[in-house]
Amino acid sequence: MFDLVLTNGLAVLPGGAATVDIAVSGQTIAAIGGPGTLAGVGAARIVDATGQIVIPGGIDPHIHCGLTMPGPRGLTVTSDTPEVISKACLFGGTTTMCDFVFWQNGTTLHEAVDARRTLFDAKCFSDYALHLAVESPMSAEILGEIPDLVHAGYPTVKMFTTDITPGRMAHLTHFGEIWEVLKILAREGGLALIHAEDNDLVMHMYEKLIAEDKVGFEYLAEAHTVLSEELSFNRVIALAQNVPGAAMYMVHTSARTGVEAIARSRAKGFPIYGESLHQYMLYTAEDYKRPNGQIYHTYPSLKYPEDQKALWGAMESGALQCVATDEVCCSLDVKLLGNRIDDTTGGNSGVEPRVSLMYTQMVDKRGYSLEHFVELISTNAARIMGLYPRKGVLAVGSDADIVLLDPKLAHKIDGTALHSADYSPWDGWDVSVWPSMTVLRGKVMVEGGQFNGDLSDGAFIPRKIADEIRQGPNV
Repeated sequence: MFDLVLTNGLAVLPGGAATVDIAVSGQTIAAIGGPGTLAGVGAARIVDATGQIVIPGGIDPHIHCGLTMPGPRGLTVTSDTPEVISKACLFGGTTTMCDFVFWQNGTTLHEAVDARRTLFDAKCFSDYALHLAVESPMSAEILGEIPDLVHAGYPTVKMFTTDITPGRMAHLTHFGEIWEVLKILAREGGLALIHAEDNDLVMHMYEKLIAEDKVGFEYLAEAHTVLSEELSFNRVIALAQNVPGAAMYMVHTSARTGVEAIARSRAKGFPIYGESLHQYMLYTAEDYKRPNGQIYHTYPSLKYPEDQKALWGAMESGALQCVATDEVCCSLDVKLLGNRIDDTTGGNSGVEPRVSLMYTQMVDKRGYSLEHFVELISTNAARIMGLYPRKGVLAVGSDADIVLLDPKLAHKIDGTALHSADYSPWDGWDVSVWPSMTVLRGKVMVEGGQFNGDLSDGAFIPRKIADEIRQGPNV
């Protein structure tokens, strides 16, 4: 007898969508069979999923929990904890999130990892993975730690080609050190994550805009330009293409020029992948002019309608593979503290509505297949980030991370009813489905709006990048 059987749901399987029964034993999927067949075998619990879409748990490859940042006017801003964000993840149908270990001088990489694990372990409801993030200057000793951590389950390393804002963020990695890290990752089987903007141009535009008294946050798209993305994407891609065995993932692609750079490189056979954010896909720089326009902002800035069109085209064509959030969740009063181009807080509360918003926008409004939708919010991230086939797929032997999307729960998003911040940039948006149930490794974590999770439920998931991901653009 099984522990749980979900019967008669329209399941999005690797071979296509089909009405099936899915049986769970312990933490994994034990069997998949015709409608009613596994329910007939018996289970401790049988759930009738008739009329619902059954998908693998969502995976958000880009989240920042408990991130402390310099804020406006000398203040410090800290994003919400893993406890808060993981709960919102599960309510929204995301079962695994990928966060970051930010290393800075004064500690070792291993010490930074240990400190980050202390923030998460037994304090996170969902499963989680961790990327490393490094910056200049890096000593030979720090570079020497990367191989051990790659093989310990941290095979992805994020680097910035910009300091983002003048005197505030300061995460720049110089190109020589990016080159050295790329060589290490190529040798050890890792993947580089790149935040790509041209630092010289970004800082020049900040200086120019401030001199012209164009300091309101509504000018952010003039500081973080389409040209900056073009210059930096092409430069760092050219660098990586000259490192045998290198592979890259471009985070939060925001502009048409970034899409084009990725597509050209993929056409040459280079193993490069990319994400965008639902902010960029559904908002533009014009939205900065709306009341409390800071709530729509993240770094890089929102761009223009032609960029938004290119992002959607790239999702459809496969030039971009993932929809992430770059979640930096804080309260509305903190989000609104900054109102200048050089002090506005990036990121926002977006992980809970991500899956349902993307279903609505992709499947209902744009005619994407269910399979393509699931790839973009789960499967592709699992494949690229080294979580597949444990995560991101409904298959026998995979973790029983399962979400039921119910069309009967269609509604207009009310930001105050979500489970992270006290606001949402998605307030008022229509969603045509919403999770009626979220299962994490066999445990029903959310059902009917009720939360059943314990902080001991979430687990760190060590990863290994598949050879096929590093050998060519195979997603």
